[in-house]
Amino acid sequence: MTKGRVNRGKPETSPGGEGFDWHDWIDPRRVGWLRMLMVFVPLAIALDWAGAPASWQFVVAMVAILPLAAVMGAATEQLAHRAGPGIGGLLNATFGNAAELIIALAMLFKGPRLDEVVKASITGSILGNILLVLGASIFAGGLKYRVQKFNRTAAGIAATMMVLAAMGMLVPAIFHSLPEVTALKKENALNLEHKLSLAVSGFLILAYVLTLVFSLKTHKDLFNPKGEAHDHEDHGGECVGGVSVRRATTILLIATVFVALVSEVLAGAIEETGEKWGLTRVFLGVIVVAIVGNAAEHSSAVMVALKNKMDLAVGIALGSALQVSLFVAPVLVFASCLRSEPMDLLFSTMEILSVILGVTIARMIAEDGESNWLEGAMLLMIYGILAVAFFVLPETSSHAPVVGVGH
Repeated sequence: MTKGRVNRGKPETSPGGEGFDWHDWIDPRRVGWLRMLMVFVPLAIALDWAGAPASWQFVVAMVAILPLAAVMGAATEQLAHRAGPGIGGLLNATFGNAAELIIALAMLFKGPRLDEVVKASITGSILGNILLVLGASIFAGGLKYRVQKFNRTAAGIAATMMVLAAMGMLVPAIFHSLPEVTALKKENALNLEHKLSLAVSGFLILAYVLTLVFSLKTHKDLFNPKGEAHDHEDHGGECVGGVSVRRATTILLIATVFVALVSEVLAGAIEETGEKWGLTRVFLGVIVVAIVGNAAEHSSAVMVALKNKMDLAVGIALGSALQVSLFVAPVLVFASCLRSEPMDLLFSTMEILSVILGVTIARMIAEDGESNWLEGAMLLMIYGILAVAFFVLPETSSHAPVVGVGH
């Protein structure tokens, strides 16, 4: 590298490669500010071992997840470029949601007292993807391009499938409020609700599998139009930019391991931190945990939108929301069966109504296959309104189940 030359914040080769010396690891113009936050990863683990105050652990763990999610997003984007917008969106959604699934599992096995946060994080992830991530992508892309177009058929199918997800949240809540159920003894009612949650989870996973078959097999041409399948030529297994598939996959696996470690710290500190800061468990789950968990989708979707690749940006946002609702949520329900008290799919009225509203708005955006910055701003403002509503929503009893419709 020529001495004194700065490539506007982007290194000519990856850190650790030829031409890099020690100051390339600490110079933010070359490494990037986000990667410098990697120092918080070992710090979060160290604070946990040292028994530091919960609020310190929580804040440091949240910051630590951001660069890990960004690394996962960047590595996944390299793989996505070789696979086309359909499979690329699926890859981004899958590895983007890996962080969120790990965080949720860590909280799930802390006991039933955090079930409300787990379910709220599911709600928050759905809302975060279809309102915040999609809104930020459309807004950022719209500031650079007057009108951006995307595959409205593929987007419409994803948005329509989200209706099924909303029904999966609505039916258990309606069942919970039926007079025939409320008249039963509490133990009998809970048993029926858990059975219903397991059955609904099974149908949701089946719907997800059918969606994959539809998008990757029977109608893959709708999601991967000709001419968009490969942005890069294959040169010995490497993408343009010098990042091989093997290296990108290795980075993803290593980042996932560290996300699991940091998520354990986050899960252990979230309850005490919420009490200290005066934040409800629902707000922590819907807004705070969901935003951290969606960091990969945020970075990936906005980056590709700025490159005018709206098919991929919309695929990341809607695909991630679809994956959370049809796969992650059911997996958490089945995983909870390993505990003495399984988790159900009983969401609060506010959560259900918010998801229905978000799904409706996303369906409207997907109808014409075009977007502009004003539509992005609208999605962001709706997310802001809902965030305020969850912030002022009163806390439920720490030992009570989430209140359903009619309570």
